[in-house]
Amino acid sequence: MKTVAINKEPVELYKILKFEGLVTTGGEAKLVIGDGQVQVNGAVETQRRKKIVHGDIIDFNGQQLRVTRL
Repeated sequence: MKTVAINKEPVELYKILKFEGLVTTGGEAKLVIGDGQVQVNGAVETQRRKKIVHGDIIDFNGQQLRVTRL
């Protein structure tokens, strides 16, 4: 599991996927989220602008990210 450090809360889900390089663009991130390919804390998440905070766990495409605050 990879740890992702954020310096402010909340951060929108699609931005984390983009900035961590799991997708190439914000538009692609919004598409995969809308298609139900992303899980947050074990549940399918379809809200593109879902607010992510410290302690959340994101699963996408076989990768798992744990969000932590700096």
